[in-house]
Amino acid sequence: MVVTIDGGGGVWDNVVEITKAAQEKGSDPLRWAVQVSSSLNSAGVCLPSVELAHVLVSYVCWDNNVPILWKFLEKALLLKIVPPLLLLALLSHRVIPSRRVRPAAYRLYMELLRRHAFTLKWQICGPDYHKVMKSIDAVLHLSEFFGLSTSEPGVLVVEYIFSVVWQLLDASLDDEGLLELTPERKSRWPTKPLEMEIDGYDGYDEERTEYHEKLQIMNTVTAIEIIGQFLQNKVTSRIIFLARRNLPTHWLAFIQRIRLLGANSSALKNSKILTPEDLMQLTSDARNVLSREHKTSSQQKFHAVIAFGSLASFAGLCHGASPSALWLPLDLLLEDAMDGYQVNATSAIEIITGLIKTLKAINGTTWHDTFLGLWIAALRLVQRERDIIEGPMPRLDPRLCMLFSITTLVIADLIDEEESAPIDETECGSTNHQNDIRVPGKRRNDLVSSLQVLGDYQGLLTPPRSVVSAANQAAAKAMLFVSGINVGTAYFECINMKDMPVNCSGNMRHLIVEACIARNLLDTSAYFWPGYVNGHINQVPHSMPAQVSSWSSFMNGAPLTPVMLKALVSSPASSLAELEKIFELAVEGSDDEKISAATILCGASLILGWNIQEHTVQFITRLLSPPAPADYDGGDSHLIGHAQMLNVLIVGIASVDIVQIFSLHGLVPQLAGSLMPICEVFGSCVPNVSWTLPTGEDFSAHAVFSNAFALLLKLWRFNHPPIEHGVGDVPTVGSQLTPEYLLSVRNSHLVSSESIHKDRNKRRLSAVASSSSPKPIFVDSFPKLKVWYRQHQRCIAATLSGLVHGTQVHQTVDGLLNMMFRKINRGSQSLTSVTSGSSSSSGPGNEDNSLRPKLPAWDILEAVPFVVDAALTALRSWKTFSS
Repeated sequence: MVVTIDGGGGVWDNVVEITKAAQEKGSDPLRWAVQVSSSLNSAGVCLPSVELAHVLVSYVCWDNNVPILWKFLEKALLLKIVPPLLLLALLSHRVIPSRRVRPAAYRLYMELLRRHAFTLKWQICGPDYHKVMKSIDAVLHLSEFFGLSTSEPGVLVVEYIFSVVWQLLDASLDDEGLLELTPERKSRWPTKPLEMEIDGYDGYDEERTEYHEKLQIMNTVTAIEIIGQFLQNKVTSRIIFLARRNLPTHWLAFIQRIRLLGANSSALKNSKILTPEDLMQLTSDARNVLSREHKTSSQQKFHAVIAFGSLASFAGLCHGASPSALWLPLDLLLEDAMDGYQVNATSAIEIITGLIKTLKAINGTTWHDTFLGLWIAALRLVQRERDIIEGPMPRLDPRLCMLFSITTLVIADLIDEEESAPIDETECGSTNHQNDIRVPGKRRNDLVSSLQVLGDYQGLLTPPRSVVSAANQAAAKAMLFVSGINVGTAYFECINMKDMPVNCSGNMRHLIVEACIARNLLDTSAYFWPGYVNGHINQVPHSMPAQVSSWSSFMNGAPLTPVMLKALVSSPASSLAELEKIFELAVEGSDDEKISAATILCGASLILGWNIQEHTVQFITRLLSPPAPADYDGGDSHLIGHAQMLNVLIVGIASVDIVQIFSLHGLVPQLAGSLMPICEVFGSCVPNVSWTLPTGEDFSAHAVFSNAFALLLKLWRFNHPPIEHGVGDVPTVGSQLTPEYLLSVRNSHLVSSESIHKDRNKRRLSAVASSSSPKPIFVDSFPKLKVWYRQHQRCIAATLSGLVHGTQVHQTVDGLLNMMFRKINRGSQSLTSVTSGSSSSSGPGNEDNSLRPKLPAWDILEAVPFVVDAALTALRSWKTFSS
């Protein structure tokens, strides 16, 4: 498929106009990407867009081959608005033949290839995987070149990866004059421009500078090093090994070229990371099979990418694999979601839904098998929880969230998608039906059958110790219902299983069924499934308690005493109505009631309330952005009046486990949008105001800021250098999870489109974003945060500018240094100020508090880099002097 920019529909003309305007203004690439994304969303174009990739490459190559356009391409890849594999294929088709007259473009292409060609997992898991691979085949003619009759996506992935390496290999041989030594004496791929196209290259071929010649030499080295990367990477090396096994004729020609390069390439000899011996070893017969030491893990990663692609023509690829291997990509995705070193700006519901739809289509399975595979993968995730060796890693709670909350919501959305679809009138045999008629589908029945079969997997159903009690209560509830004794859900909070006359040991399936019942996916007929309960009882045992649960008492009007507060914090709410009453108390109650309500929301209802967890995280996020009162005069921020409640909420959700739960529900962008104004306001306050919690604990504006700022930092990779995802010599804004990116995702949830109304998950996220602030939020709205963030980027890049004497920042630095280097021995002389050269006494020990600067937190943060620099300089000087 080829998409041109001349005509072809107003939506693509609009994209070109946006790009032209951004190019002329020198706009920030992120702003351009957000504008394009919003424009396409409004037009109903699904992202990532195959057509957008064609439009952008056509626009850049070659009438607009300028640096800023390559930044736009990089940002489009980072924000996943174009399919990376397709964009790289399109660029290879245009750039490799023109690499000599456009060496800078070739260099930039290889930089993009290095960053995005190895992220195969999420690309293959995308909903448009089939369409993307067919587009790549149309561009590179892979099926025609390799002569395979099938054009299944999995086969095309193998062909594509093999072709990428082969193109770089032939280009490198050609650049070193070695291609004529091959039997064909030419490349099998287009590596040179057509003669008629040479005049259209702006004369670069005639005016080649010394810089271009050096860049060409460097490009050849880079291309060879990337070839080595493909042969070394655990996933791509296995894919290339498939080509070796199943395309023997092509492999022979390929390996001849590799040997020719290894024996004669001067560029390879100049490489600092790859030697000729390394290259030959990577393609030797000794690497046919991976060593036993890392074979298992590598096989898993390999199958994660390729095994579920329909590779029927590649005999032996999945030889001996069990049906569960079809769902291995799902296991890997769920495990990646537990990575505690980063969070995800995209809801796990959206990611998993897209993956299982793809797996179902590729594997050709029924919804029964698909749901069963999803449940088993989620159960395996929980069972794999083990002691973490080091580092702040999520433990059991996020895994239980994935099983009971996220997985259930995924299935609920899939069932709703089917049952809310209009009836096809041709199937109904009548023309009298209206388009908005809704009918039940078969996915709900397949869910029932999958849960019935799930009972056979006893090895996966043993509950972790922390949820044994909840599983037993779920089993007891079912037993009492089957026995005709309906005591109500809230009653089970008070049940002691030892009082039951029959064994009520529950397992994970009991909790899964309860989660499905809570979301109206099942009804209580599930309690009558064979083997679901262990027996019957005739009456409620006399020894069982007669009191009602704490939540029932609260709903009936019981006061929120300390005892009641403790009970509500330690036990999860059982219904949305209970949560809504707590939320109402947090919004309209007294100051003490607001603090109590915030404490309850951050308790067991958040961690263990899987059936209402999505509502709990939404309520907490909304409370972090309280609206301004009607009589607000615009003076001091209205957030100051909510300091106590805000601090309780922020501290309550600061742990790694809970941050990961917010991430799974897709609320990281909304959470960041709520934390930024809190940081801006409380970081600008002089710490002369303090508050007292009902517990007697005092805290200041500095404490609120510190807690909020520390939590905000967890939401993006703040410690990564800005050049990490840069293109060429000019860095982009930074890594993907930047404040700008998080806010752009949050703002995108405000966009009203038809897809949002159809997608329940998008409706949930849109509702939360709109309730917090119905207008878009940008980093420019927080000047103090923006100043710090820019300074932070400069510090990481080691470009901290000099400190100007006499300024407020300089005075703050002096004050902080005096705190750090005050007297350490009685009678010792005061330290000389490192920055100003003046000396002052640090005062006696009882005056330490007076040395503490009464400054806003942002002012202190602005001075911290200079303080650290000065302190390290002083220590180095002292060490030199003492030695």
